[in-house]
Amino acid sequence: MTRSTRQRETEEVIEQEEGDEDVRTCNECGSTNLVKSSDRGELICEDCGLVIEEEKIDPGPEWRAFNHKERQEKSRVGAPTTQTMHDKGLTTTIDWKDKDAYGRSISSKKRSQMHRLRKWQERIRTKDAGERNLQFALSEIDRMASALGVPRSVREVASVIYRRALKEDLIRGRSIEGVATSALYAACRKEGIPRSLEEISDVSRVDRKEIGRTYRYISQELGLEMRPVDPKKYVPRFCSELELSEEVQIKANEIIEETAEEGLLSGKSPTGYAAAAIYAASLLCNEKKTQREVADVAQVTEVTIRNRYQEQIEAMGIHG
Repeated sequence: MTRSTRQRETEEVIEQEEGDEDVRTCNECGSTNLVKSSDRGELICEDCGLVIEEEKIDPGPEWRAFNHKERQEKSRVGAPTTQTMHDKGLTTTIDWKDKDAYGRSISSKKRSQMHRLRKWQERIRTKDAGERNLQFALSEIDRMASALGVPRSVREVASVIYRRALKEDLIRGRSIEGVATSALYAACRKEGIPRSLEEISDVSRVDRKEIGRTYRYISQELGLEMRPVDPKKYVPRFCSELELSEEVQIKANEIIEETAEEGLLSGKSPTGYAAAAIYAASLLCNEKKTQREVADVAQVTEVTIRNRYQEQIEAMGIHG
């Protein structure tokens, strides 16, 4: 009983001391308006100017940086780890610049030596065929993602999906390019930046049928929960390529929302549905585009646009 009381008293004293530190006051004027000077390591009262503490230890770096660029140049840490590289970016690389530590050019003998070192360093980064295949697959994902203009986050997700497929041994009997392309297509849908199979196949080295078949297989085996693509996701990009105004975008989104509630979207291609809504909106907003122009941008046929357009205007009660 006595011991528990003493423990309680000790805890109260510690809490009181901690509370006193939180609300420190100036010894001269009693003010609580105290500021820390980061450049001199001092604690100063703003009201009377009394230096309460000095020569505090600064845990930060000894160098100064005045903007983001200087801070990056003086940083002593490397780049963050990334899934888009086979070794996750953990290995070191020999700089391609033929200069020494002082920025001076090195001799021709040293240059040839550094060239040989770079070559061998690239070779030993991949210890076996499996790592070489992974390196090739991730470089393919990076190439296709650059061609499609998708952000870095999509590349990271695609690389994670490919690594999972590799771990589950889903690549056996399939082409590396096919699985890599399917992983990128899945990542685009996951991140809400959808690209159609036609757009993916344009930058890939495999055909559309194989991409679709492989995508269905890996998404089922890995349990990727894929929601149907919202046609509204395509509207801004298609309108931008067609040089249509924001008014057309808003109207196209309204058409999609209104007709989707009627159940017309079920079983339809989202790209064709979005293209038809844009075509209808361009007519309603007097910014007419031909069916051929819209079809070329959306990579669908004019017949698809005509069919979806007729269904949409009938559902909205508009007689074209």
